[in-house]
Amino acid sequence: MTRHRVPALVLMTVLGYIVAAPAMAQRYTAKRDGDVVALADTTARMNVDVVTSMGKAWKIQVNGQNLVRTSPSLDAFVANSGLNGMPLLAPFANRLDETAFYANGKKYNFDLELGNVRGPIPGTGFVNGSKAWQLVEFKADGKSAWVTCRLDFYKIPEFMKQFPFAHTITLTYRVSEGALEVHTRLDNLSGEPMPAVIGFHPIYELPDGNRDDWTVSVDAKTHWIEIPQRLPTGETQPIESFFNTDKNRTAIKLKNYALIDDVFTDLIRDANGRATMRLMYNGKELDETLGPKFRTVLLWSTPLSAAAGGGRGGGGRDGRGGAGRAGAPAAPLAPSGPFPVDPAQGVKIAPPAVPPAEGAAQPASKGFIAFEPMIGITNALNLAQKGIYKELQTIPAGGSWEESFWVTTKGY
Repeated sequence: MTRHRVPALVLMTVLGYIVAAPAMAQRYTAKRDGDVVALADTTARMNVDVVTSMGKAWKIQVNGQNLVRTSPSLDAFVANSGLNGMPLLAPFANRLDETAFYANGKKYNFDLELGNVRGPIPGTGFVNGSKAWQLVEFKADGKSAWVTCRLDFYKIPEFMKQFPFAHTITLTYRVSEGALEVHTRLDNLSGEPMPAVIGFHPIYELPDGNRDDWTVSVDAKTHWIEIPQRLPTGETQPIESFFNTDKNRTAIKLKNYALIDDVFTDLIRDANGRATMRLMYNGKELDETLGPKFRTVLLWSTPLSAAAGGGRGGGGRDGRGGAGRAGAPAAPLAPSGPFPVDPAQGVKIAPPAVPPAEGAAQPASKGFIAFEPMIGITNALNLAQKGIYKELQTIPAGGSWEESFWVTTKGY
């Protein structure tokens, strides 16, 4: 009997410990609270909150630090998200040189009375801020946590009136191994090829320092020369010619320049076909990595003297002729264009920084840099029609387009 009691007692002790011990914490979670799905990578301390009816991330955090600009509260974000969070620019990204676009050799004029497209230089599309998105799923497993939302573009008459290509947009936000992946799928339900020219507009800032302290690295070779209205002339030059104060594209000091709002292509890819844009300061990094079908990146950063008013709510950018958000009040009718783009007006060198006036107050903002992943360059639709832009991507009737970009950090 004695021989059998010891193993039995040991077994009972072990079983008791297993029952009493807390379950091992799950690394990835996806939790829903009303209209928000919260994704978490507890090991990397990455948290992403997505407003599902908007298909839009409103908080992207690592170690409690926001990576993108956001609204002061969820209610404020839902009421007017503007360019905060992770805005989608669709069905076209950034600007057009007239209040019309071309596709498949046809001209499509915008209806300016609807108010979701403004002239004379339409910009940023009109999907951002829409609350017509549907939650498809949210899940977590041992490898990641994700949420998927879909916008049935073809069901919204005021959208179809401006861009008459029936399609759906599906966005999946996924956290895994300390990275946020933003995956986009476009499904063309129309009977004709559909041009793909969307983009995103994340506005990044590091927790330490400010714009004048930060350095950026850009995996791109070519700068598209633009007129002051931020429309490409069709001329290009090496990126080093534009950032003429910093000859190394991997060490561009933002303090050396005033407004940057420029398009770069010929992205430099790694073995997986990905290109990386990097924001750096004091050993901390924020990286945005673009998949192969994102062929363009637009850099946007305003100098600190203007940073307090640029970027939040979209006011700074819309004020240069960009489109308002869906539901915005109608703008006065504007000429149909085309807007004159004279190559002689092209700005070939990044404007130098302007020292603050003596006695000027300290800036109220840290400043920012937006690395905007885009499928094509600014005004791609109309420049392709003119034969100037050669890389316009199209989706065949009944076909789809998919690609991702990733956000990671170092040193947080």
